[in-house]
Amino acid sequence: MHLLPWSHSCSAGFTLTGWHSAPSGKPLLHFLHGNGFCGRAYEPMLAQLAEHFDLWLCDVQGHGETEHGGRFHGWNRSAELAIEAFEAGRGIFADVPRYILGHSFGGVLSSLILARHPQLFRRAVLLDPVLFTPTMIGVMGMSALLGVHRRNVMAKKSAARRQRWASRSEAFDLLRGRGIFRGWDDAALHAYVDHALKDSAEGVELKCRPSREVDIFSSFPKRLWPSLGKVSTPTLLIHGEQTYPFVGKSARRLAASNPSVTELAVSGGHCFMQEHPQRTAEQVAAFLLARG
Repeated sequence: MHLLPWSHSCSAGFTLTGWHSAPSGKPLLHFLHGNGFCGRAYEPMLAQLAEHFDLWLCDVQGHGETEHGGRFHGWNRSAELAIEAFEAGRGIFADVPRYILGHSFGGVLSSLILARHPQLFRRAVLLDPVLFTPTMIGVMGMSALLGVHRRNVMAKKSAARRQRWASRSEAFDLLRGRGIFRGWDDAALHAYVDHALKDSAEGVELKCRPSREVDIFSSFPKRLWPSLGKVSTPTLLIHGEQTYPFVGKSARRLAASNPSVTELAVSGGHCFMQEHPQRTAEQVAAFLLARG
């Protein structure tokens, strides 16, 4: 899979970057990654999807090659900046059918995009989007008022993450089978090590600073559930059977309340697409390319 780099000086004052495939006339798939990852960390799944789609991968603020950009501009603004860059660059693909795919944090951003831009994409797939329940959002809002929002479980795990390794091979060996990487296909872990880490004086280190991960996990989208209610694009929400309990709960709530959204539970955890990249790609392509 051959990808070309792009960059966009965005209206928030930093440079967004990402990758795209050479225009071939196939439908165009916009992809947004999870918190702490980057687009090319999903290459085993994306390589399968590239057989059916041209790809547009956007690395959000502080991820991949995208600049850290000072303070985190928030979930809603991040979604709009991704579309700002997409609108600036998608002209080379002409007027082909457009689809959107996102994982975790990127899945939530994709849902916000669908609510704000209902005509931009024909169909959508959200992979284990971290759709906080209304109760969770209430607690997080109160925590922010009290100044303790950076102490939630996901934020604390991000803050404690190891940042540096002597080499990519050491990083692969030490991450394999641990934490969020448990059960990952080796090719997916190699993609993460190749693209989510950068060379440093001591060896390699995370491209995304743990502090940026904490920024994201200690904040939440504005008006999330009203936005989800506005989604009218046919959308498949796939979540892992072993993911965070609130993800499945929110998936069922959304599918029950919005007829445009279908929910599907599959074996695996929060990163099931890294555990089963080929199966996930087949499910994504089958839904996006379905008629009607």
